[in-house]
Amino acid sequence: MNWISNYVRPKIRALVQKDTPDDLWVKSPATGQMIFKKELEKNLWVCPYSGHHMRISARKRLETLFDDGDYTLVELPKTLTDPLKFKDLKRYTDRIKDANAKNEDKEAILVARGTMGGMQTVVAVFNFSYMGGSMGTAVGEGLLTAAKLAVLQEAPLLVIPASGGARMQEGILSLMQMPRSIIAVDMVKDAGLPYVVLLTDPTTGGVSASFAMLGDIAIAEPQANIGFAGKRVIEETIREKLPEGFQTAEYLLEHGMVDMVVHRHDLRETLIRVFNLLTQKGPSAEILPLKGAEEAKEEAAEKNDSAE
Repeated sequence: MNWISNYVRPKIRALVQKDTPDDLWVKSPATGQMIFKKELEKNLWVCPYSGHHMRISARKRLETLFDDGDYTLVELPKTLTDPLKFKDLKRYTDRIKDANAKNEDKEAILVARGTMGGMQTVVAVFNFSYMGGSMGTAVGEGLLTAAKLAVLQEAPLLVIPASGGARMQEGILSLMQMPRSIIAVDMVKDAGLPYVVLLTDPTTGGVSASFAMLGDIAIAEPQANIGFAGKRVIEETIREKLPEGFQTAEYLLEHGMVDMVVHRHDLRETLIRVFNLLTQKGPSAEILPLKGAEEAKEEAAEKNDSAE
């Protein structure tokens, strides 16, 4: 037994080294710089050096939007776990178990209610860390539940997608959620209530081809990837080179596909202002007649009489 290597060295190493948590630093995907995690959390997961908007959890998103970070999660209807008994490299049920083990929430969507700027608001937010935020039957039920609640409470509906599209393991049932989500949107619009979409990174596939592009106002976060098919697939299909920055939020703003690109720090105030404008029932001040309007009417009547 080597007492120097087995006893002395570990004691010395313990004196000069301190245990460092593995998640103390986060590498920026834009610049490659290492950022202190607490600093990043304080900055709402926006890189302080480049302004790159990293992905944020669904619950953290809700905290940043509702008044005092206070909200109530809405229980969603139960759906069949594996309706098609699907299996690829792994069973679908095993993929769900893995996703449940890694996430606090057990589906790719959360629906919450609370107040924003004192106004009752319903928010449906996607959780990208749960199977890429893919849209299955549970997500379709979540969107319908959010729409029904918004109509019941006469409240605006805010939807925040972050998704790779339809969930392939549910096949045609997943694609059926596209028209169901549009029905949910129509319910809100038919009730005369605001329907606003906040497009985040990424918003693609069947999600972008349905409810995500139907907002009364379409807002996007900076640098968010928004589109249907991937850039490589499109280039191979049309056999042309796509322009630089294609499918970014800024490109879509320039070409009229979104209304605003808003920094994450300014989202809450911007959304509250939008909701106030869309729900305002009448003028904010008394309407006064233009000076001389009555005299102008009398002069016009006199001219008509003289012409006759």
